[in-house]
Order: sequence, then C-alpha cells, then structure tokens
Amino acid sequence: MAVYIILLGAPGVGKGTQADILTERLGLMHISSGDLFRGHIRNKTELGFLAQSFMEKGELVPDDVTIKMVKERLSQPDCELGAILDGFPRTIPQAKATKTMLNEMGSEIDVVPYIKVSKKILIERLSGRFTCRKYGHTFHRLFKPPKKEGICDIDGSELYQRDDDKVETVEKRIQIYLKQTSPLIEYYRKEGKLVEIEGEQPIDDIAKDLLAAVKR
Repeated sequence: MAVYIILLGAPGVGKGTQADILTERLGLMHISSGDLFRGHIRNKTELGFLAQSFMEKGELVPDDVTIKMVKERLSQPDCELGAILDGFPRTIPQAKATKTMLNEMGSEIDVVPYIKVSKKILIERLSGRFTCRKYGHTFHRLFKPPKKEGICDIDGSELYQRDDDKVETVEKRIQIYLKQTSPLIEYYRKEGKLVEIEGEQPIDDIAKDLLAAVKR
C-alpha cells in the first residue's frame, strides 16, 4: 500500500530540506507544490500562467489550480509507492480534496509532521535565500552561502532572489500562512495525524524526529 506524508509548516521552516532527507531514507517521491508551480510556469502551461500571477504578489495559488497540478503529479508511475507532499495542502479545502483524492486511489494520509519555527527566524531564513536560474538549487546569505557570490556551486548558473523571497513579500507570505494555513494544524490534530516537530534545532536532529514520527 502506498504511503503518503504531508510536511506542514510555514514558509522557511525547511520542509524542502527535510523532504529530501525523507526521500533518500524512505524511497518515496518528494512532491513540492513550489516545484510544480515553477515547472508549469517554465513550460508555459495554462496552469502555470495562473499560478505565476498569484505567486508574484505573494499570495496563495487558488485551490482548484493547485489541486489539478497535484492530482496530475500523483497519477504518474513514479508515485506508485506514495509521496511526501511539501507545501500542499495549504488550506482546509485543499486538505479535504486531498483526502477525497487519496481515498479514491485506495489510500490515505499516514502522518502529518508539523515543523514549528518562530516568526523572527522565518523572516531571517526566507529573506536571505537565493535560487539558481537553471535548476532551482537554493543558497542562503547566512546559512549556505555559495563559494562564489552570485553563482550556483552546482551548475554555475546565476543566482537571483525570487520575488517571493524579498522581505516585503516574506512578511506577507507569513501573514497569509497564519491566516489561511495554520488552521490545518488543528484539522490534522483532530484527524489524529499530526506530530509536532521542533524546527529550530540542527537539521540532522529534525530529520531524526521526523523519521521517528513516520515510523510510529
């Protein structure tokens, strides 16, 4: 039976990093809503144009657009064993749609680790992040600076700061999260799926806690 994990937490808590670790350890596909959005935008699909118009303003992409992208991705052969969902669902309607979608596939969400980080740390993390133009590798001014300023260590492409990583947009993203996404904490707590993870400890310690939560 396929296994599905939802990583829950505000922008900047490190869901992508932890999802990559879980992917390596568990052999499940890592599905990031952000990567899905950027892929559709890069390929100039209709869904991509819609997503871009909202992302540039620091707003959440509408549920129907996001759900279509995720459903399409989960239907692909490499997700046969399940997936780690990073950045989705973000709203209660998305959570209910995800539950329905997985039930139709004969599966369900197994666990929802909630990574907790203070607002001050979130702003510090997000506003210092830079992304490479070629493949989307990420670096950070304080925590993971590139060897050569402005250049990706991995593929040599230019590093830039995405509009949604600039300070003014970061503040707005966090406010939107607190208003629209944080209710998911209680939703999944009532579902008996939520496990709280301290997100201000070292990366390896967070990973250990996450793996323990998944195994439980």
